[in-house]
Amino acid sequence: MSAENAEKVEEITEKTKETRELILRNLQESLGVDKLTKQLETPGKVPHVYWGTATTGKPHVGYLVPMRKIADFLQAGLKVTILFADLHAYLDNMKSSWELLKCRVIYYENVIKALLQSLDVPIEQLYFKKGTEYQLSREYTDDVLRLSAQVSQRDALKAGAEVVKQVESPLLSGLLYPLLQALDEQYLKVDGQFGGVDQRKIFILAEEQLPKLKLGKRWHLMNPMVPGLTGTKMSSSEEDSKIDVLDEPEKVRSKIMGAACSRDQPDNGVLSFYNFVLFPIVSPNAIEIENQQFFDIDSLKRAYLDGKLDENTLKTFLADFLVNLLEKVRVRCDTDVVRDAKEKGYNHSTDSTEPAIPPSEAPKIPSLSSEQKQWKDQLLNGNEILIGEELDRVLADVSPQKPLHLMFIAPGKGRFHLGFIAPLLKIKEISDAGGVPVIATILVSPLEAFLDNEKVAWAAIQSRAVYFREMFISLIKHLKLDGLVKVEIAGEHDKYLDREYVLDFYKMASAVSRDESTVCDGNSLSGNLVPLIYALNAQMTRPDILIIGADSQVFADLCSRLLRSFGYPAIAHLLIPTIPGCNGQKMSCSIPDFLLDPLDTPKQLKTKIARSFCEPQNLDGNVAMQLAEHIVFPILNGAALHIQRAPDNGGDVEVTNYKQLEQEFVIGTKNEQQFPLHPADLKNAVVGVINRLFDGVRADFAEKPRQKLVTDAFSTSKGKKK
Repeated sequence: MSAENAEKVEEITEKTKETRELILRNLQESLGVDKLTKQLETPGKVPHVYWGTATTGKPHVGYLVPMRKIADFLQAGLKVTILFADLHAYLDNMKSSWELLKCRVIYYENVIKALLQSLDVPIEQLYFKKGTEYQLSREYTDDVLRLSAQVSQRDALKAGAEVVKQVESPLLSGLLYPLLQALDEQYLKVDGQFGGVDQRKIFILAEEQLPKLKLGKRWHLMNPMVPGLTGTKMSSSEEDSKIDVLDEPEKVRSKIMGAACSRDQPDNGVLSFYNFVLFPIVSPNAIEIENQQFFDIDSLKRAYLDGKLDENTLKTFLADFLVNLLEKVRVRCDTDVVRDAKEKGYNHSTDSTEPAIPPSEAPKIPSLSSEQKQWKDQLLNGNEILIGEELDRVLADVSPQKPLHLMFIAPGKGRFHLGFIAPLLKIKEISDAGGVPVIATILVSPLEAFLDNEKVAWAAIQSRAVYFREMFISLIKHLKLDGLVKVEIAGEHDKYLDREYVLDFYKMASAVSRDESTVCDGNSLSGNLVPLIYALNAQMTRPDILIIGADSQVFADLCSRLLRSFGYPAIAHLLIPTIPGCNGQKMSCSIPDFLLDPLDTPKQLKTKIARSFCEPQNLDGNVAMQLAEHIVFPILNGAALHIQRAPDNGGDVEVTNYKQLEQEFVIGTKNEQQFPLHPADLKNAVVGVINRLFDGVRADFAEKPRQKLVTDAFSTSKGKKK
């Protein structure tokens, strides 16, 4: 500490020093003490601290350790909020119903109040809060998503290393846990957080990351890790290791007398209890055992190690002390409210080992009418459908009055390009074929683009969504799909990020591992959330069939498993071909130089396609031929493709399908002579068809309001690149 800082510390009042000493005593570590000191010195400022606990098992005597410190905080005049992490309790294998957890919260609140009152602590500044009162809100969820983009998988895993069970491929919920605990500081409007030293890395994460979101930096106070009376951690899940706060005196004495108290381990559970519970309670007075007075743990430990106190004497005194203290608690909890909460919250018949959410049963295969069977054959003809068993389920309800609902979810990562036209063309193909009645929705959801390495900046999500929506609306008009296809923005759906949506988000995070959800490049934790948002949007809208690119099969598989895990029917997925960029790889927003943007000038589009790979008579990796097969012929919809070429090259040629084009390109058929189609002539024909479609979009976006939409969509920082 510098001389200047030392001088500043010395300037504080004696009252502040005494208060600070009371707050910090018996802690193992404190971060941000300067900030705490400043707050204590500020007239009218009442520092606010929180401590959290999951409402799982019943509170045990191990709770006396943090309660003793909370008593210090209250006596020091701090405002204290105790957070009941009921959401975490619910997600703990999802074995507890919300009604059961509601009863447990009542039980916890009454027991904790009784504990503190039995320590003669004023509780006027003590407050209680349930996590679900704010953790399922859209605002909180937005901040979870924003924070996840700043934190890597590695850092999230490291932060929770001491409090989350470590396995080779951890559950995604375990990686999110430290982020939620950090954000609780903001939403509880506290100045600091208190916990065990095992949470130090979570506290560090909060101090480093929250200021980046302009959410402030708090101080953190840490208790040492205190062993349980059996010598290991006192756990609510291990009956023999804990003494419940409301246990009968005989049971308390029995468990104390069986506790670990070896002279070979002077930091055993019994001596630790003296250190962190008994001495702080009686201070500044002494503990008197067999006519010996002890004012601190060191003198007591010395007497024990020197043989001046034996194990039985130590345990008997501790048992008497606890029985007397807990008797005060039991008297205060001897009410109908507590008895009812305990019975309903911990009745073994209600705390089932079965999950609160039953796994979905295998759906019954419905009977299809002859017409519906024809529709099924039509859909399966030439299409690859994943999770095809769901087809019968949805087709059984389809009729001309209730058309089959197709949906494509567009993430909107960058510039709109030709690849996004492919699902529209597939919808048009199915509709034009007649037979099965269909309607379709394009769901624009740029949140996934933010989560995927911040390819859309947080502030640009809405403007990017509007830009994509208007591009789709223009194309729908020019493809003559009006009335058949509508466009929606996910963020404007009334169920988007509502409580049920967010709860399902955490359920899914509790059911999928880090490795299973790693589908995006990069190390940010947010990338693991992309398949969850996809599945949640699918559940929110419940189309009959989702259209998805052939390269994204992992999303279909994971979506199916997640939905079925929580009792929801899976959704069939129809695969469409991946559209290549002019570099031969998938057309991607991340590589703008090789994508075909409807707002490119005709010359720009021609130049891009002109430099694509198209070796004479070679179909492998031929970009122009792939564009012809998957884009040009679907646009023409049965009309002939007219290809102009010089008479010396065989003259003009017309083809009406891709097979004919293949023949012309590889062999040629003009006038019974072999005139294989030249790549340049093929490319010009492809450019002509695409440009005619794009001309309509360009005209629509020549209007100033739509020009502004494009400007707004890309005016904010693009964030990290792939």
